[in-house]
Amino acid sequence: MSTSILYHGFGIYGYRYTRTEYQQGALVFSIEKDPTSLRCPCCKGIQVIRKGTTLRWFHTLPIGNKQVYLKLQVPRVMCRACGIVRQITLGFADARRTYTRAFQRYVVELSKRMTIRDVARHLGIGWDTVKEVLRTYLSSRFSRPDLKNLDLIAIDEISIGKGHRYLTVVLDLLSGAVLFVGDGRDADSLTPFWKRLKRAKPKIRAVAIDMSPAYVAAVSANLPTAAIVFDHFDLIKLFNDKLSKLRRELQQKAESVGKKVLKGTRWLLLKNPDNLSDERNEKQRLEEALRLNSSLATAYYLKEDLRQLWDELNKSAARVFLDDWIARATASGVSMLRKFAKTLDSHREGILAYFDFPISTGPLEGTNNKIKTLQKQAYGFRDMDFFKLKIYALHETRYALIG
Repeated sequence: MSTSILYHGFGIYGYRYTRTEYQQGALVFSIEKDPTSLRCPCCKGIQVIRKGTTLRWFHTLPIGNKQVYLKLQVPRVMCRACGIVRQITLGFADARRTYTRAFQRYVVELSKRMTIRDVARHLGIGWDTVKEVLRTYLSSRFSRPDLKNLDLIAIDEISIGKGHRYLTVVLDLLSGAVLFVGDGRDADSLTPFWKRLKRAKPKIRAVAIDMSPAYVAAVSANLPTAAIVFDHFDLIKLFNDKLSKLRRELQQKAESVGKKVLKGTRWLLLKNPDNLSDERNEKQRLEEALRLNSSLATAYYLKEDLRQLWDELNKSAARVFLDDWIARATASGVSMLRKFAKTLDSHREGILAYFDFPISTGPLEGTNNKIKTLQKQAYGFRDMDFFKLKIYALHETRYALIG
């Protein structure tokens, strides 16, 4: 091995190769500092005197399946200008690190495509070393995302385990980057985000959220000029939940024949009609259940009508559609529909804001699924701060997020 390979192969310059050793299946390259390149680590001056050395080993890029280490007697110098006595700045490794910067970059790139455990096995190192490298990189890169140029954002919650543990996640809808991860799902969980947002002073035009009163109050108080857009997928999900509850109530009250017909129809009621299977007679079973109970039929057909709201051409047409739907639901005589109509009426501006800003929390739902998969792959995270850093970097992850 020649000294030039240190530069071309490992990105190290200002050092000379001296010898190669083979220890326990690893390659060990001994190198030394070029005396003419010694500099003061503080003032960068050249008026330095050597004051001994300290032996250090550095993990660097592997060659094939062989681990590679650099062995260096790190010089200590006294600067005539500053008067300080310190070890020199290495250039190829950060202070107090046992690996080179090239090795650090390699670990980071592998981690975008592999789990921590996979990277550790591939490189033959401990998972704690991989975690340390990632924590250093993620902290410097993602711990404080830039908030100055935000335009459209989404806010939603995610369950992260047993015991009703939640995180509140804020997403930049244009870049797909996670901007903030807060503990809990109430208004207080967003307090640190609002403080950072006030300092950045972005001109956010719209925020996509669900109809949680806590989120509505928090956004209204901290972003008074931003439009609140209620997520239409969440709205249909809310209706589906109420429809399922209505079916259960009707089934409990029904006679034996009715119970048999209604049993097992929950998923048929929630399915898109276009997705009903002819092979399993799903369409026929659904029609039979709807014929049996007029309240259930009314709720079901109104649900399918409500889906059409977001297909309207403009906000004016959508407003007419929504008013008509609320009137029909109110006049239906079904208690569940009347209550839901009141909910829509009190949130109409946020629902119709979709036609000014066609955004939703859909992209954030996708991010939440990635977060859950990330958690499963790691068999849970005991270090919550590190887990949050991994969430911030999710949009750069390249490995397949599978269960």
